[in-house]
Amino acid sequence: MSEPKLSANERIKSHSQHLRGTIKQGLATDVTGAFSEDDQQLIKFHGFYQQDDRDLRNERKEQKLEPLYSFMLRARVPGGVCTPEQWLEVDRIASELTTSNSIRLTTRQTFQYHGIPKRNLKTIIQGLDRKALDSIAACGDVNRNVMCNPNPVQSKLHQQAYYWAKKLSDHMLPHTKAYAEIWLDDEKLLSTETEAEPLYGDTYLPRKFKMAVAVPPDNDVDVYTNDFGLIAIAENEELVGFNLVAGGGMGSTHGEVETFPRLADDFGFIRAEDTIKFAEAVMTLQRDWGNRSNRKRARLKYTIVDRGLAAFKAEVENRAGVKFQPKREVVIGDRGDRYGWAKGVDNQWHLTLFIEGGRIKDLPGKILQTGLREIAKIHQGDFRMTANQNIIIAGVADAAKQQIEDLARQHGLLGEVISASRGHSIACVALPTCPLAMAEAERYFPEFMDKIEALQQKHGIAEQPIVVRMTGCPNGCARPFAAEIGLVGKAPGRYNLYLGASFEGTRLNKMYRENIQEAEILSHLDELFARYAVERNAGEHFGDFVVRAGVIKAVLDAARDFHD
Repeated sequence: MSEPKLSANERIKSHSQHLRGTIKQGLATDVTGAFSEDDQQLIKFHGFYQQDDRDLRNERKEQKLEPLYSFMLRARVPGGVCTPEQWLEVDRIASELTTSNSIRLTTRQTFQYHGIPKRNLKTIIQGLDRKALDSIAACGDVNRNVMCNPNPVQSKLHQQAYYWAKKLSDHMLPHTKAYAEIWLDDEKLLSTETEAEPLYGDTYLPRKFKMAVAVPPDNDVDVYTNDFGLIAIAENEELVGFNLVAGGGMGSTHGEVETFPRLADDFGFIRAEDTIKFAEAVMTLQRDWGNRSNRKRARLKYTIVDRGLAAFKAEVENRAGVKFQPKREVVIGDRGDRYGWAKGVDNQWHLTLFIEGGRIKDLPGKILQTGLREIAKIHQGDFRMTANQNIIIAGVADAAKQQIEDLARQHGLLGEVISASRGHSIACVALPTCPLAMAEAERYFPEFMDKIEALQQKHGIAEQPIVVRMTGCPNGCARPFAAEIGLVGKAPGRYNLYLGASFEGTRLNKMYRENIQEAEILSHLDELFARYAVERNAGEHFGDFVVRAGVIKAVLDAARDFHD
């Protein structure tokens, strides 16, 4: 029986000379604002995607112009932590070198730029490098930005968890010198034949790979939605190890039942000192066992489903040279952020600011970008981006607290009342820049949440946080399949409505209605909110209620239940 034909991306990677391709030549030509088709895949490994303004696509076509190409660049910022000095450079680049004049906080605790002309790419990457920031492996078939709970209260435990997030991120970087050669003008290797990729090999991973570190009781990093997750276990406020989970992932394809979102399996407890061994074992096993012929089935979640959890776990132990211990019992709770001021155990203050849609931009009455710039000029602690697209001004001394609060209020960063549900909800970028988007998300989501809030007020449940998430397509960048109410774009103005995930992120949702518009979505939610207000049990979350009430079946096994 012949081997399945490899996907086109496998050919591109294997012929790329470790991610070099013809990127340097494409960068030098000004005949087009685009890169070649093969290089469009390779530039992802360097941290950016080619996009065009879809709002202008038809107009430019009529004018016989090529699409208005630009680039989205995403940084690698393990755990979302950066210094005020780094933030000032991030801000300067956004203001001077992008057409969007904004910073976008992502759902993976980093920032990205939109609207970068090709001519500015190298200048931006060099600017980031001068402040010890980079974009290598922020996208592509590699381990991407490693998330970490930014908990400002348990400061000591956060530092210990952050240590491992940073260590994992650095350890899993590709070894290729291509990034430094192309963007930082490092000396070119005489031959790439002897250049080795000890973890990735010449064709890297079959698909992207995502890691997160959670610190219970918080699950703000949505640890079970990752390929590889660590749940911190502490004894006497000291980190001793982790419960390891693996095999999560959000992406699917409309109408293709062999694709589905999935939450990670519990593998067991590992000692902190064995973290790198187990991470390497899981990732290299996915490298070797993952599907390289069908990219829609190439994530780790499908490898575990196809090979079986027992076989996968046994091989992980074999490669790590260590056995899993029984998992430790922990309570996984809230996925939201703590808005406003919180005091840590180290007597430092931490201010969490709500950034709607993660978009940091100066608007009338909300001059957010200027406000954060002014805070960065005086702040002595750090900035922490969260997995909910918000930002924490962390490590503020008593003496500086009032000045930072005054700046936040003056610039519209603080003072607005955020509803319980809005504070737990996120949306992806979608239109006009994402080439995969079928419907709006970021631009429409605030208006949609206004209507959700009105329905909650109508039924007397405004105090109840409900996790609502919206994406423009089923790739799941805002983790919609782990939301109590998930909306996934199907066509302009039309969404699939998903219900029934758990509030804590330990159960997926399921499609309730397909391809419907706003009026029908709100009509269904109006009816369900009315029932929830009357029939809910004490302390029962909305996602749990719709399952208990028989509105939707619980997804217990995604491969079997999600499309059933």
